[in-house]
Amino acid sequence: MSKSLAGAAVTQTVKVRRSTRSSYVGVAVFAIAIAALAIGPFAFLTKGNQQNLVTLFTYIILGTMWNLLAGYGGMVSIGQQAFIGIGAYGIVYAADNLGVGPIIAVPIAMVISGAIAYLVSFLAFRLSGGYFAIGTWVIAEVIKLVTTQITALGAGSGISLTAFAGAKPEIRIATVYWMALASVVVAVLVTYLLIRSRLGAGFTALRDDPTAAATLGVHVTRSKRVIWVAAAMGCGLAGALLAANTLRVQPDSVYSVQLTAAMIFIVVIGGIGTIEGPIVGAIVYFALEQYLSDLGAWYLVILGSVAIIMVLFLPQGLWGLLSGKGRIQLFPTGYRLISGPPIAEGSKES
Repeated sequence: MSKSLAGAAVTQTVKVRRSTRSSYVGVAVFAIAIAALAIGPFAFLTKGNQQNLVTLFTYIILGTMWNLLAGYGGMVSIGQQAFIGIGAYGIVYAADNLGVGPIIAVPIAMVISGAIAYLVSFLAFRLSGGYFAIGTWVIAEVIKLVTTQITALGAGSGISLTAFAGAKPEIRIATVYWMALASVVVAVLVTYLLIRSRLGAGFTALRDDPTAAATLGVHVTRSKRVIWVAAAMGCGLAGALLAANTLRVQPDSVYSVQLTAAMIFIVVIGGIGTIEGPIVGAIVYFALEQYLSDLGAWYLVILGSVAIIMVLFLPQGLWGLLSGKGRIQLFPTGYRLISGPPIAEGSKES
């Protein structure tokens, strides 16, 4: 039996969807991976493996934060190491001086990073473009110099985290590992939900054209400040995890611009402006670091060459290649229009 549409008005229906089949598969895969990693210390992960994975989780957080800042907010900063250092010193001060447990000290370090970022924003947002990028670097150096003058933070010689003193090494390493695993899940999910929100739509408009975004009702300064503070808190979280993993904070290492360079590299090779890109980029960067860091200066040459090749031939990053230029989305942030069946009005069966 068929229907004749001749002479009938036909209305084409469409469906608006966010989730896709690939996103459902992605959620299932990530849930299984997280569950497996959670039981890793009991089953198959050695202490060395756990410490290495903490480093990888930290890289994912850092890449996600810089992607939020530049990929979605359009703010290219090369001074995010300031908040990494604040987070590292924050967990030491909170755990050792205030006497709170390391697990509680981590969110305290995040809050400290966010509070300082909020204050710094009133200065940094007076700059734009290249001036903003260089200005954030200068601000990071100033924060580093101020830190080295504080005796309670070890001045220029650094300071050790002693909150884990007395704990067995395997318990300490496993505790830090689980904190890092929980932190990376929270960082990615919060970023994803933030970009999916109504506020996230304003971020995209802000990145593309701040003036046009303002005319459409987007509060430019407020939106930029939300992104700036959120990214700073994420960097502070990463800094706290680095300190907990190494038990030592040195100003020259936690305030090193190489950390921001690593963040940029992770986002560039993974794919800027996507949730999945920094995850892929962090895995690649971690692998290169593990296998090539013994090469000395050649390691940096290889990293630079990889970055140049990606920018020239794969500007959308590895995730752009793996996803078929966006056809596969594990973390969909936009809407998709799907054609539905046509509706014929007044049609007759024949």
